[in-house]
Amino acid sequence: MIVQSAPSGLPRFVIEQVDHARTCGQLARAFGNSEFKSPVPRDLVIYVVEHHDEGWAAIDSRCEQSPDTGLPYHLTETPLPYLIQTSQGSPDFNEAYHPFCGLLSSMHTYGLYNGRYGLSDFIFIDKIPPEYKPAADAMLIRELERQNRLKEILRSDPVSMPWVEDQALLDNYKLLQFFDTLALYFQTTHPESRTKGRFLNVPDGKGRDHTISISPRSDETYVLTPWVFATATLEIFVEGRYIAPQPPGTNLKVLFESTPKQKQFYRLTQG
Repeated sequence: MIVQSAPSGLPRFVIEQVDHARTCGQLARAFGNSEFKSPVPRDLVIYVVEHHDEGWAAIDSRCEQSPDTGLPYHLTETPLPYLIQTSQGSPDFNEAYHPFCGLLSSMHTYGLYNGRYGLSDFIFIDKIPPEYKPAADAMLIRELERQNRLKEILRSDPVSMPWVEDQALLDNYKLLQFFDTLALYFQTTHPESRTKGRFLNVPDGKGRDHTISISPRSDETYVLTPWVFATATLEIFVEGRYIAPQPPGTNLKVLFESTPKQKQFYRLTQG
């Protein structure tokens, strides 16, 4: 799950990973204008963006309590055996829908452990403790095998062959990373703590990558420059639950299921 930061003494907004991904889907549906081309194949890219964390559903449903916070485990605190399970589960889910979705989801998994295919200098696989390294390595080998297998399937069809050309595939991978990190910008941080940010390597579909900046304004809108969406402003939302830290041993699953979801809204505008 994603446990949003909050001022001391306030409950925390807790977001399931599948709900995080639905927000990413809202961004993907809105992406594209005269300067930034919509992704191709659009419907399949939107689908995988909207479901790229589906492997988390089984883990989030456990709603296990972190001994450090009294809340569900935050994304970055998830026990590694669970993380490895989700890393394979999401591509499994997406491949069942379409080979292209499985391929892009698998690339997302592999990139998270290996510096996002050179887009990041953080190599997560190097940080994994020795006792979990063999399982993580084996999972990543299976994902590379999956990618090779799905590429062959897609190359065998003249319609999907262009989708797996190196530049086209990398551009769609970069878009998934952009939608993912832009959603996390809002979802991980309380409004009082949000500051200026940058998103690197956002492709325009014309052969160039751009750095997108975001700046919060006093009217609770966020200026995005350059503008990448079809409409002059964009409002997105995410569903989650406000949960206060609980004493050790609390059945968070019961508490979570009895707490109704609420929505947070975020409004983006052109610079």
